[in-house]
Amino acid sequence: MQITILGGGGFLGRKFAERLAAQGHLGGAPVTGLVLFDLAAPKPLAAPFPVTCLGGDVASLADVSAAIPPGTGLVVHLAAVVSAAAEADFDLGMRVNLHGTLAVIEACRKLDTPPRLLFTSSVASFGGGQSALLPDDARQVPTNSYGAQKAAAELLLQDASRKGFLDAVSIRLPTVIVRPGRPNKAASSFFSAILREPLLGLKTPLPVEDAFRVWVCSPRRAVDWLFHAAVMDTAPLGVDRGINPPGLAVSVGEMLAALSTAERALVKREPDPAIAAIVGGWPAEFAATRARALGFAPQEGVPEILAAFRADDLEATRADRGL
Repeated sequence: MQITILGGGGFLGRKFAERLAAQGHLGGAPVTGLVLFDLAAPKPLAAPFPVTCLGGDVASLADVSAAIPPGTGLVVHLAAVVSAAAEADFDLGMRVNLHGTLAVIEACRKLDTPPRLLFTSSVASFGGGQSALLPDDARQVPTNSYGAQKAAAELLLQDASRKGFLDAVSIRLPTVIVRPGRPNKAASSFFSAILREPLLGLKTPLPVEDAFRVWVCSPRRAVDWLFHAAVMDTAPLGVDRGINPPGLAVSVGEMLAALSTAERALVKREPDPAIAAIVGGWPAEFAATRARALGFAPQEGVPEILAAFRADDLEATRADRGL
């Protein structure tokens, strides 16, 4: 199977690629080649199959078509401008998050056989805020530009699936913690930072109250969901290609309780109304009944999330940060 990862230079794209390289197959089908595509060409990856690393513009049909060669059976579409950045720069968010998805659809239409396409959507495509526990049939009513762009892209992919251009599964990822590396421009970046930075011995601001609740998942579980979606039977999805995976509803205070006393002392309460306004509109919890019935594994607790970060990413993050 030939596979393409758009956004292959990001941390989830890299983790997906590394797992592919380690196992050499997907659902029992040997991987025959992998394309990693991002704004700048991703770092090379050692694998038992050919790996091509390309840089380009996800909103350019020519660039995306080059990244999705004939014979591609799976496209993992992770490329995105994150939440706060999309809110600050509307044109950039529209170009990457919406027009980029249109380019991906057009590139897939050129293939002789429609590929499976995995799209990472977001809980930001919903509203509801702290009081919400959303059922699977909840309407997507985003309260930010990023969420609106993700919801629009989902509808386009859903229709492209109906038309037979591709076979999409849109996974509305919870906030992913703990992200390795450095803080980014996502409004939700602080949810990782309040765990990651103290583990590195660094101070970090907390822009919301300790009682603030958030729907989260670990990088490990996010990759698990992508692998499951890559090989699942999509017939039971029907026209509705959106999945609310079974994340974990947790408060900031419960997250901090998993740290030591000395680590918690490094988290400084610094209210930020702009950040709070963005994340405050996101739902705090989803029922995720459909996803469980479709075989998506539930997220484990915060101690397990921290243990996974320590095992998988802490030392690499320490080295990357020069600590």
